[in-house]
Amino acid sequence: MEHSDGTTQPHATDESHQIHSQRGTAAVFTAGTADIDPITSPGDFYREFVAESKKLWYLAGPAIFSFVSKYSLGAFTQIFGGHIGTIALTAVSVENSLIAGFSYGIMLGMGSALETLCGQAVGAGKLNMLGVYMQRSWVLLFCTACVLCFLYIFAGSFLILIGQNPEISQAAGKFAKWMIPQLFAYAMNFPVAKFLQTQSKVIVIAAISGVAMAVHPLLSWLLIMKAEWGLAGAAVALNGSWWFIVVAQLGYVLSGRCGAAWKGFSWEAFGNLWGFFRLSLASAVMLCLETWYFNALLLFAGYLKNAKIYLGAFSICMNILGWTIMVSFGLNSATSVRISNELGAHHPRTALFALVVAVITSILIGLFLAFVLMITRNEYPSLFSNDTEVQNLVKELTPLLSFCIVINNVQPVLSGVAVGAGWQTLVAYVNIGCYYLFGIPLGLLLGYKFDRGIKGIWQGMISGTVLQTIVILVMIYRTNWNIALGELVS
Repeated sequence: MEHSDGTTQPHATDESHQIHSQRGTAAVFTAGTADIDPITSPGDFYREFVAESKKLWYLAGPAIFSFVSKYSLGAFTQIFGGHIGTIALTAVSVENSLIAGFSYGIMLGMGSALETLCGQAVGAGKLNMLGVYMQRSWVLLFCTACVLCFLYIFAGSFLILIGQNPEISQAAGKFAKWMIPQLFAYAMNFPVAKFLQTQSKVIVIAAISGVAMAVHPLLSWLLIMKAEWGLAGAAVALNGSWWFIVVAQLGYVLSGRCGAAWKGFSWEAFGNLWGFFRLSLASAVMLCLETWYFNALLLFAGYLKNAKIYLGAFSICMNILGWTIMVSFGLNSATSVRISNELGAHHPRTALFALVVAVITSILIGLFLAFVLMITRNEYPSLFSNDTEVQNLVKELTPLLSFCIVINNVQPVLSGVAVGAGWQTLVAYVNIGCYYLFGIPLGLLLGYKFDRGIKGIWQGMISGTVLQTIVILVMIYRTNWNIALGELVS
């Protein structure tokens, strides 16, 4: 729905009615509309809440589905790896969690810079810059992938160096070398996905990811079980599924369906790389500091007495938390697009209200998921383990897991605000202070010094997340949204 700019000017009241009609019915961002009026009554709040929820869920629904679909590719590969043998299962798990997980965090973080730049460009009506930004991101991510190749090549030696089992390390190292094509798929995928997402072309991303998720188990079965290719088959299937996503998304872009946003390849992609790199690096650091934070819990749990029981129970908790984080990642992406669109269009009131709607929505989702876990805490642990000690520990940890889910549903949404507003560098410093200078030391103190075990470690680290959430809320509260309109990198 386009804003009317015909030669005959409508009366002011008609124009106002038209704008409110657009904002109330459009499910996507519409350039040229006015900022929302100040909210002065419950009726105003309800009307704008419904309108904003449509925009949020139009973006968040497909984004959540896409994140879950891509997350499931590695999960399916691990399931089939378990049918090869224990060493193969462990090798796939270690490569997915440590090697590919490390690279995924860096690539996703660097690609998230496009949410700031492309989102604000859409809001400002500068669609011609989107293709340039995407190509500039490709250049940087490909260079980053070349550097990360060394991690894949020497993965076996690295895993042995940090104390992993030599047999598992060798198998994981071999599998990591075979997974190098996936690394370069990351470099292509994240820029083009953010390019499409900031234009609200989210259905196509979800559809492509859904097809990949549906075909991947069949491809894995054919290559691993039927052809008996073992780990090599697992690598071919996983690489093939990721490159299918990349090629399909590129095909959509090159088909000409993105209009003014894609004008072909340009030498402008090599301009101002340093400024672009700084924002991309800040995005990567901000996201990676959050992603790696709870992964450190597995490392610390391994040094406790009865480490096998602790690691087993905590792995179950992290598995559940991982699925719920995919939901919050989708909300994160949707929120950053909404904020950057409205800031780019100079709509401070709408940007702030978009944040309010996103936070309320994420809290409600978190509370629902926590409620489901609490009422099923005596049943769900048996789905993951037959060990009664592990099951009992998971039951004990469920209240902490439930609280963690609520906090981790809100925190990524606030991070989405940071990405949309271009605050990545500042939030990276906040993460270092709250997570690594406060949360981890407190967790280690409670876990080891006060003998609270895994509960103490987790309680300390959750305290770091709560502190980080409070700090970002204070930053948002103290922000003058009339001037926080973001700066585009030229």
